[in-house]
Amino acid sequence: MALVNIDSVIRTLLPKLEKLSPPQGIELLSYKRNRSIAVLLLGDNTFLVRERGYREEEQVVEKKGLHKYLKSLIKYEFPRSRKIRLYQINTPKDLEKPWKKL
Repeated sequence: MALVNIDSVIRTLLPKLEKLSPPQGIELLSYKRNRSIAVLLLGDNTFLVRERGYREEEQVVEKKGLHKYLKSLIKYEFPRSRKIRLYQINTPKDLEKPWKKL
């Protein structure tokens, strides 16, 4: 998709997630593509958040707590980043393909 300023990434991400249908999602990647956060839509109000970078974790989060959870994850995974890459995921299988490292 595009490079997005870290200050506006959540404001950009949440409206995009509203338009998706399950099992689509959005993946946030660091500039070098070595750390990522994937947000996959599971149902009406639930999301699977997969973190790969400093930690390797998956967690199911409800829609009302997603903003706060993503804010803390972005600070943890991308501490010195100013720009973050956004990619749309059509199936969970797309998360397994390797990205070109810079």
